[in-house]
Amino acid sequence: MGWWNRWRERRALERHAIPDALWRTVLSAYPFLSRRSTEDLGGLRRLCSLFLARKRFTGAQGLVIDDLMAVAIAAQACLPVLRLGLEAYDDFVGIVVHPDEVLAPRSITDDDGIVHEYDEALTGEAMAGGPVMVSWPDVAHAGDSAEQAYNVVIHEFAHVLDMRDGLADGVPLLPTAAEREAWIDTFDPLFEAFVAAVDRGEDTLIDPYGAEAPEEFFAVASEAFFVAPDALRDESPALYRLLARYYRQDPAQG
Repeated sequence: MGWWNRWRERRALERHAIPDALWRTVLSAYPFLSRRSTEDLGGLRRLCSLFLARKRFTGAQGLVIDDLMAVAIAAQACLPVLRLGLEAYDDFVGIVVHPDEVLAPRSITDDDGIVHEYDEALTGEAMAGGPVMVSWPDVAHAGDSAEQAYNVVIHEFAHVLDMRDGLADGVPLLPTAAEREAWIDTFDPLFEAFVAAVDRGEDTLIDPYGAEAPEEFFAVASEAFFVAPDALRDESPALYRLLARYYRQDPAQG
């Protein structure tokens, strides 16, 4: 059935081809994309077309998703899987885009058994099996917020990759048990050192939110890796090398 799959892919690429002017507009809005090599951008544009063909976008609260919004989200979502392949996102279809952050009801039980309820402001959320939710203002301003190593789309799609093995634990799906063990041997000490730095009140490139849990550390580190790669490589060469091996990319080299 190889010929059938190739035919379907060609059809998807034709039907969801991204116009040159639209592609240039997206690249100019997000410098961390435009800095990539011509080869990378060609592969990214192809993946974006396939992503648009396979995923369903929904605007919440009456938000209308136009072509610019869809391509902007697709480009940032596809960047982490530029070498891994779009199959890494096969487990979900829906993407929900909100016009602003979302207040999500939460509850926790303290040590005395008392339940405390509160609202948490979310700019994005990824759930096992989907959908993925993002706030459009955060997506739209991702070109500027890259200086703070912040990117909501990459953050949430890093969670999608993390959950491919069934667990959100900061350990993405890896080809072999040996590679998984090697990841843990490197990742865990880096996470512990980061938590210690945050506890000491040190300034870090990576969002201190990453100290909440290993899965959040993986997500915020992935943000920095793709949108502020030079700074991450300078601050934590070991973390940069670990992510470069997993993502099979070296964004600091362009």
